[in-house]
Amino acid sequence: QVQLVESGGGLVQAGGSLRLSCAASGRTLSTYTRGWFRQAPGKEREFVSAISMSGGATYYANSVKGRFTIVRGNANNTVYLRMNNLKPEDTAVYYCAARGRAAPLYAYWGQGTQVTVSS
Repeated sequence: QVQLVESGGGLVQAGGSLRLSCAASGRTLSTYTRGWFRQAPGKEREFVSAISMSGGATYYANSVKGRFTIVRGNANNTVYLRMNNLKPEDTAVYYCAARGRAAPLYAYWGQGTQVTVSS
């Protein structure tokens, strides 16, 4: 069983930066795709970014492109989301997730970490 634990959320002013971490345990996820999603109050969960742990290809939602960067950690079981130039509309609970290379859905989810951006 895979466990994902997020950390790094907090309160930041608009224009500031945060780095979220997602540590995985229970299985090596070297061939998985790791993603970040977020859910703001009253809204549906939305895709933010993803990275292929084997090939390193990255994907971003248009709303965060150019501001957020997803990277793999040296241990290869950790993924980071660097968030720059944060905006109040980035306020949400951020979740990390993982899916197998051929799997259509994300099977594993973390508990979420709150990011609040004040104007």
